[in-house]
Amino acid sequence: MNAIFKLSRQVEFNHCDAAGIVFYPRYFEMIAAVQERFFADALGASWAEMTPAGLGTPMGEITVRFSNPSRLGDMLDFALVVPRIGTASAGLDITCHSGGELRFSCNATVVYAAFDTGRSLPWPADLRTKLTEFLPEDRKKTA
Repeated sequence: MNAIFKLSRQVEFNHCDAAGIVFYPRYFEMIAAVQERFFADALGASWAEMTPAGLGTPMGEITVRFSNPSRLGDMLDFALVVPRIGTASAGLDITCHSGGELRFSCNATVVYAAFDTGRSLPWPADLRTKLTEFLPEDRKKTA
């Protein structure tokens, strides 16, 4: 069974527009926060440690499908899985639900990169191994 990284957070006033609905750019901030927590909490590779070393996982591509609005006070439940791992990149599929209702789904690609050159680097073996835990079972054999 593949692992799923889960994170919950409540919609705060600073996330909302004047109608009390999450302003869609704030979802991108939440996606970045889920990604940051995933690397720190699930993979043991915090951005606080990577950044001073000149390394990071910038977003290479992102697609988001918004399904239903979220409102001030809603509790949002995020789930992240890794559908694929490349030499220097990885896919992240993130879904967000509240009360069982889908709020958005996100398909993203992050790249392991060096800040000084702006170039991608192969995943370190230990980080690649940890990422593999979040692959679907049928893809773990080829990772």
